[in-house]
Amino acid sequence: QVQLVESGGGLVQPGGSLRLSCTASGFPLDYYAITWFRQAPGSQREGVSCIRNSDGTTYYADSVKGRFTISRDNAKNQVSLQLQMNSLKPEDTAVYYCATSLGPFGSSWFETYEYDYWGRGTQVTVSS
Repeated sequence: QVQLVESGGGLVQPGGSLRLSCTASGFPLDYYAITWFRQAPGSQREGVSCIRNSDGTTYYADSVKGRFTISRDNAKNQVSLQLQMNSLKPEDTAVYYCATSLGPFGSSWFETYEYDYWGRGTQVTVSS
């Protein structure tokens, strides 16, 4: 059974930091990529950062470059994905999801339709 479980969200002041985690299991460990998305109220889900499994290549949305860092560890039966978020801004407020793609992207890493499995999300609120 495929499971992706996010954790680490919460309330933080502008300029603060949070570290999100996603524990993923039940899918082939030769998956193609694993990615963080986010969705703010009234907005479409958007790609935040992606890491390609084969070589660790990372991708970031322009809005988070230089502030967020993605990393992952592949263990025998699960994948641990992290997102270190620094210098947080109110516009970073959203529900954050992790998602995996089993095959190569036909279009781009930030397209939601490229992904096969999703977690349920963790809320991040940046407010004073």
